[in-house]
Amino acid sequence: MKLIILGSGTSVPLADRASPAIAIFIEDLFLLMDIGPGTVRQLAVAGLNYQDIDYIGISHFHPDHTADLIHFFFATRYPPILDKRKPFTIIAPEGFNRFLKLLKKPYGTWLDLPAGLMNIVELKVDKNDKKEFDKFTIRSAPVNHTPQSIGFRIEDNSGRTVVYSADTGYCEEIVDLATGADLLILESSFPDGEAMAGHLTPSEAGNIATQSGVKRLILTHFYPECLRTDIEAQCRRTYQGDLILAADLMSLSIE
Repeated sequence: MKLIILGSGTSVPLADRASPAIAIFIEDLFLLMDIGPGTVRQLAVAGLNYQDIDYIGISHFHPDHTADLIHFFFATRYPPILDKRKPFTIIAPEGFNRFLKLLKKPYGTWLDLPAGLMNIVELKVDKNDKKEFDKFTIRSAPVNHTPQSIGFRIEDNSGRTVVYSADTGYCEEIVDLATGADLLILESSFPDGEAMAGHLTPSEAGNIATQSGVKRLILTHFYPECLRTDIEAQCRRTYQGDLILAADLMSLSIE
């Protein structure tokens, strides 16, 4: 299992940090987690092809996690791509079908894809859920952000696990979901002392990682306020394990 951080930022435009998106590779499968504005171009910068995506995981419906669905669908309609595009699956919280219908409405038929090209799998938002796919399993849990927000635990057939919180404040659900994971990717939006509801500070993220006993922690989703502080030092108040601060185009392997 390998991954590339495509976007380690937020809704705030920064020259060196795109909006949230993570590419995960499980053998020959390409799973994209969230698709914030600019993700399709960021894929090209990383040397990846958007037409190779097998699965797209959506954590919640905020624009900084979903806006490039518009670009993705429109680019997929480009005839040289559409003629050879293999089917793909979107894995998202309950309510996604309605969300997508409303998202597409202003564009008429310009975002429509041929029948059978796109499959949608919705996950529960009020309790834990589990779905098995080719070469990996996803477990999800509701997290503390919006009523439709979920975190993902992705496990390949060899037992390697990545947990992605997306946006969340502290909650027992993300601690339980992350327990024993090889890699935990947590948001770290605002610095200690400036906490906002539905988001984590570095020390809160560290506390989650310590409680869940993960092997490695990546912090991401940094607002400018957090970037102006010593993120690592704040996280070290509560976590002493392997720590990585995400940067765009960073790549890692999960052994």
